[in-house]
Amino acid sequence: QVQLVESGGGLVQPGGSLRLSCAASGIRFSTNTMGWYRQAPGKQRELVASFTSGGAAMYVDSVKGRFTISRDNAKNTVYLQMNSLKPEDTAVYYCNRPRDPFDWGQGTQVTVSS
Repeated sequence: QVQLVESGGGLVQPGGSLRLSCAASGIRFSTNTMGWYRQAPGKQRELVASFTSGGAAMYVDSVKGRFTISRDNAKNTVYLQMNSLKPEDTAVYYCNRPRDPFDWGQGTQVTVSS
């Protein structure tokens, strides 16, 4: 059984920063690519960043230079450092495995507003 628990979201002003965490149980990060997704109101859920077991990070163009994904295999935790946040970053953020996703967690709400 795999369980994913996201945390760290909140309300932040434009230009601010947040760090999201995803704590996992029942999964070995050492053998799994993990990613961060987001779903804004009225939009499809999209993959915004991923981190392979080999240490390669990938980002969609809209977050390049602002977001950084990292992982701690010993803690079974994946992080998303978000800087220079924009209103369009407002969404519920989820972590999951891009290939053959696990059951989705509850996500964590990120709201960027003045």
